[in-house]
Amino acid sequence: MVTAESLRTCLLEVILSHPVLSCVLLLVALASIRWLIRDSYTLSGLSQKHVFITGCDSGFGNLLARQLDEKGVHVIAACLTERGAADLTAAASPRLKTLLLDVTDSSSIRRAVEFVSGEVGERGLWGLVNNAGRAIPIGPTEWMQIEDFTKVLDVNLIGVVEVTLQFLPLLKKARGRVVNVASILGRLSATGGGYCLSKWGVEAFSDSLRLDMRHFGVKVSIIEPGFFKTAVTQLDLIETDLRRLWNRLPQEIKDSYGDTYFDEYLKAQDFSMGMLCSSDLSKVTRCMQHALTAQFPRIRYSAGWDAKFFWIPLSYMPSFALDFVISVLLPSPKGEKAAKKAQ
Repeated sequence: MVTAESLRTCLLEVILSHPVLSCVLLLVALASIRWLIRDSYTLSGLSQKHVFITGCDSGFGNLLARQLDEKGVHVIAACLTERGAADLTAAASPRLKTLLLDVTDSSSIRRAVEFVSGEVGERGLWGLVNNAGRAIPIGPTEWMQIEDFTKVLDVNLIGVVEVTLQFLPLLKKARGRVVNVASILGRLSATGGGYCLSKWGVEAFSDSLRLDMRHFGVKVSIIEPGFFKTAVTQLDLIETDLRRLWNRLPQEIKDSYGDTYFDEYLKAQDFSMGMLCSSDLSKVTRCMQHALTAQFPRIRYSAGWDAKFFWIPLSYMPSFALDFVISVLLPSPKGEKAAKKAQ
């Protein structure tokens, strides 16, 4: 019978009998310890720094604004609605300031820059968190029209680009931080529509921005959350929009999917979101805080068990592996089944 003690003894003998292996393991252990220590270093003087966050009506942005406010950071929180701004103001200290911002409106962005510039003065802006985003419409690509793509791209990608460009002079003054919220769906495409496109674009924009801004001391980090319970993953909104997409399809396209496909697709969405979505938003905001307050921020942060142990490893595998996973999660159209039978 093999015991734990005998396994340990055997492993120790193997390591000691191979000096090269012993050196490699020792170097790996020392490098890991060094990384953990370096990763724990935080900045001082947070009470003198200003951070501007978009999309603070709810979700990650709202929670991050309140958490940074509790730490004494000067937070300027941008909300899309007056109700969102009022609720956040009531939940935070007088130090936190709110403003209304539509990231798809250039004049709204310019007004936000003017307001923030007046708040930060010559110190400049320490942190910009591009958190505002939307998901719907999502669904099969064939169900979409061009405006369905642009609705999402205008917020998630073009909005991120324009907000960042407008705030860069203030960030360069402070040699500050840019934190862009992408997604694990910025590494692999698991659904149609503009969401995955936009998040792939955020990844590419962030990488090029990081390379350009390193000469000016501005650091850029990317947050890649898995599935979390926010307005972006709100099932009733997703299902209502999917029904809108389905109802406007020509009958010929509906027939190619089959009578039961739409209901099966909704059930698959319910199952996937229910199984994967986490309600602990602090997993994401902890990554955001580290990117803003660590001496050595990481380039990429994965947030959530599904991101770390499922989606990101899957993104490194051959495409057929992702195809298989999606085929398990989503139903097949009637036309595909008929074609397989005919072969």
